[in-house]
Parts: sequence; structure tokens; C-alpha cells
Amino acid sequence: MTGLSVGTTAPDVAQTLVAPDGDVSERSLSDLVADKPVLLCFYTADFSPDCTEEWCALRDFDWFTSGNAVRVVGSSKSGVGMHRRFIDRYGLLFPLYADTDLELAAAFDVVYRTFGVSKRSRRSCFLIDENLTVRYRWLGDHWLDPTRDVPPLTEVYEGVTEALDLDEPETFGF
Repeated sequence: MTGLSVGTTAPDVAQTLVAPDGDVSERSLSDLVADKPVLLCFYTADFSPDCTEEWCALRDFDWFTSGNAVRVVGSSKSGVGMHRRFIDRYGLLFPLYADTDLELAAAFDVVYRTFGVSKRSRRSCFLIDENLTVRYRWLGDHWLDPTRDVPPLTEVYEGVTEALDLDEPETFGF
């Protein structure tokens, strides 16, 4: 398992997407990248402590919510109802894919078996442009369980900024 490489064309997978307002629709990656690049962030499951920390950090990292340069989208094997509760509980402003069969995670080569048993998405982030080209990636590499790493948002921010050749916002979320 290596994850898609930078420069690779991402597969145009469609999955159920839960919007921050609770709306649910089948959306493909090509739909999402049509108006701006997508930072697709895979995580284990809603309400697990590490995932709550990750999504609250992304919410609080204002550049991703206030800027128009990139759309953040999450993906985990949690279902629609759980995603709705997770979004509501933490006031998330990002849509979340309900990748219950891990089809999207498999397409990005980030399916992982924790301790060789339970299938999950390896914690990872992929920046995908309007041509479905992977422009940046970050992969969790925890020595025992790569679903436990939380993306270093400063590193991800810098990678996205560099990949898209963006000017840094004036506040950087602080």
C-alpha cells in the first residue's frame, strides 16, 4: 500500500457525500473538482478520538474554511447518519464521503488492516486538481497503525500552497 503518487490521475469514483447542511447525494470526484481543487482527507471513523482531533483542527485551521482556493472533503467508512451527527456535533464546514465499502479508499490505495484484522482508510490527504491529477499527498506512517497519525496541518497547508502556486493569506487562520 503506497497511496497514489503525485502526478497520477485519480480515479473518478462516485460515493455518497454528506454536506454540512445534512443533504446527501451521490457525487463523483470530477463533480467536486469542477470549480476548484479538492483536498481529499481519508480518516478512520467519525467520533474516534484521533479523527475528532483531526477534523476539529481542520475546522479551526481557518485557511481551509475561509479561502476559495481549495475544497476540503473527508472520507471514512462511517455511514450517512454517523456523518450527519459528526458534522452537527463539531460544527464542521466540510462535506464527508460515506465510503462504507472503502471503494474510494481502495481507488487511492490507502486501505489498511489494523493489526491485520479490521479494514480502514489509512489517514492521508490528496490534493486533486480539475484534471483529477494528484498535485500533493500526505500519508500517515505511524510505525504500528498508520490510521493513528494526524495530518500536520502546517505541512499540508504548505504543500497545497506550493502545489497550487498560491499566495499565502494574510491571517493564516490566526
